[in-house]
Amino acid sequence: MYGFLPEPTKVTATVNAENKQALGGKATLKDVTIKFGPEGTPPVGVLFVYPNQRKGKVPTWVAINFCGNHTAIADPAVSLPKSWCQKNCPGVKDEHATEEGRGKQADVWNLEMIIDRGYAIAMYYYGDVDPDKHDFTDGVHPHFLKPGQKQLGKHDWGSIAAWAYGIHRVVDYVLTEDVVDSKRIACVGHSRLGKTVLLAAAMDDRIALAIPHQAGCGGTAPSRVDIDRKDVETIRRINTVFPHWFCDNFVLFNETPDKLPFDQHCLLALCAPRPVLYSNAVEDQWANPDGQFEMLKGAAPVYALLGTTGLEVKERPASRVLLDSKLGYFIRPGKHSMDREDWEIFLDYADKQLK
Repeated sequence: MYGFLPEPTKVTATVNAENKQALGGKATLKDVTIKFGPEGTPPVGVLFVYPNQRKGKVPTWVAINFCGNHTAIADPAVSLPKSWCQKNCPGVKDEHATEEGRGKQADVWNLEMIIDRGYAIAMYYYGDVDPDKHDFTDGVHPHFLKPGQKQLGKHDWGSIAAWAYGIHRVVDYVLTEDVVDSKRIACVGHSRLGKTVLLAAAMDDRIALAIPHQAGCGGTAPSRVDIDRKDVETIRRINTVFPHWFCDNFVLFNETPDKLPFDQHCLLALCAPRPVLYSNAVEDQWANPDGQFEMLKGAAPVYALLGTTGLEVKERPASRVLLDSKLGYFIRPGKHSMDREDWEIFLDYADKQLK
């Protein structure tokens, strides 16, 4: 479905800037560039923020963002991404980031809340690994081609797999930071980056907890649904609009998803027995929140096989009721977005599951 991820490669990190009095003195902020892969592979910017007041090592979020690290906090120490940026991101001009975007998504990331709750966070901008376009010419993909190979094969990794590989390399980096508790790394992303987080967690058990927020089709929602449904996203629709997200063989099932030899509960089951929270919004029916709950039910037997209670209820919880079992679920009023209320739930869930 996603294509095969390459083998891990060595990561080197350079600290470009450091602010030990970030967020009014509560935190230390580092602007970091990491490099990995064959020569010429694009570097990736990482924003790492951790609390100054702490007892021992801290649990750490690894996150992936849509618009650049600089949008999460208005701190001039944070570098602007040099790669392609989405036109609808704040401050973007001619598909490139500008100073106008600094701090414009602070309400999406809520860094001060994360610090106040005793967590660190390391995030990277997804376009640094692979610009979200229908080709593979300007990200990491060309640099991982085998000798003599001029383009990706049908089994080779798509964009979601590349972004997940980027998450793994950020985990490599954060594990070199003395303040980080290596046993308590949580991972979060929204929408297509939620799909990315679920894949990253399934393929890397250093990730102790995953929150694929509103990930929907191609992530947390089932693929084997009626292709003529208009109320939820189908694989025919997602492969038509975003053909670069998956490997080329996935499109073979566009008209016959019932012939897929797996569904998304299988990907979730690869995370067992680690905690995974599926979070949704009432008005975001396109992400198929009911179908997502069925995927939780489908993965629960694997959690039981491994000696833990996965899903503690049989019916989908009501709005704003957090199910904080190993297989967790939350749905709130509102639309396809990530906001302060979501982060309050993410942190409550992590508090329980990471103790």
